[in-house]
Amino acid sequence: MTRSRHRDASATVEVELRWRPAPLVYMLAGCAAVALLVAVVAARWQLVVFAAPLLGVLATAPWQQSRTRIQVDGGGTLRCFETEEVVLTVAAFVEAGHALLRLKPRSVAELGIEIEEASDSGAAPAGLRLALSAGRWGRYPVSVRVSALSPAGLAIATATLPAGQLFVYPVTDPQRMRLPRTELPERLGTHLTRRHGPGVEYADIRAYAPGDQLRIVNWPVSARRGRLYVTERLTNRSADVVVLVDTSQQAPGPATDSLELSVRGAAQVVQSTLQAGDRTAVVCLGRHPRWLRPDIGRRQFYRIVDTVLDVGDEHIPTTGTLAPHAAVPIGAIVVAFSTLLDTQFALALIDLRKRGHVVVVVDVLRGTPFHAGLDQTLARMWQLERASMYRDMGTVGVDIVPWAQDARLDEIMRLLPEHRRTVRVRR
Repeated sequence: MTRSRHRDASATVEVELRWRPAPLVYMLAGCAAVALLVAVVAARWQLVVFAAPLLGVLATAPWQQSRTRIQVDGGGTLRCFETEEVVLTVAAFVEAGHALLRLKPRSVAELGIEIEEASDSGAAPAGLRLALSAGRWGRYPVSVRVSALSPAGLAIATATLPAGQLFVYPVTDPQRMRLPRTELPERLGTHLTRRHGPGVEYADIRAYAPGDQLRIVNWPVSARRGRLYVTERLTNRSADVVVLVDTSQQAPGPATDSLELSVRGAAQVVQSTLQAGDRTAVVCLGRHPRWLRPDIGRRQFYRIVDTVLDVGDEHIPTTGTLAPHAAVPIGAIVVAFSTLLDTQFALALIDLRKRGHVVVVVDVLRGTPFHAGLDQTLARMWQLERASMYRDMGTVGVDIVPWAQDARLDEIMRLLPEHRRTVRVRR
């Protein structure tokens, strides 16, 4: 198991403790009460002398419950991939007053927490070193329970404070995906086109024309034919890819569970396109619409996944049901992940196609969106309805491919048609 230490700035939380009597107070009060009762019943004045110090200690207990303020320094935001292990260090110390502190982590569902090192406060602040890991992507808040004890042991206080949060990114398939064919922008990249220009792949040989560079002259051919000829090559271009994620409210059941496929599919597309050097952006439509500008590089991958998980502060919130024009560059390829149960999301796909974009939709709904299984007739009717919807969307230029149970995303992307009629781009 690997460990990751990628984190943001640490978080600091202050709280004022509310004291209550410690178990020692009840023990002393019980002993003193028994001693006084026996002294009165048995007329033993010696027991009064025994109970007097206990009563004196109890009399000082309220004075020890002073106003005490503690401070907890957490690990801030940690990021890792699924099954990775990260280390979170938490420290707590007394800001005002006096107390002995002890830290204990609170359990979180689906988050593995292992205490590697723990120390109570004394000459140094109380410390806690935790090893965190999660088997599923998501956002996991981490909190600790702070137990405080007064110096004399007569008062205790507890408080639960946040110590940080863990963002777990999905692990994606390393397979590269084939993008739909489209006219790519005039920007060097890794996608081989049929255009002639700077590149490596051989295209043709033609006669020399004024303005051609001497380095592209084909000297063997020129020597045989007695005049200058140049070698033309196929140029490589990069694409603009926008991942569109359907975050609309879904009915409980298979439709809600499809969010798992949407997140993993979006992460795989982003990883594949960024590795190819393409500019990649993301748009989430549905609840809390938001988008992130296109960019390149490894850091863009983390920004995009943060946007999909609705964490971080680098995405731009928006309103409405259509993708903002600023979020989708001219001529961009749009890869959408949706259950196609929301009409507004389907209208957004048609709007993007009308703008001139190549739109591909991955249907993440497997089966029917109902809890109980349908009988054979209703299940067949549902399949016909979905096939009709596929045909209607294909008529307007939006290609849909279903994500089958045992298929990889790169495999279903190969089912897309090789050629699609282009639409004039609105500028």
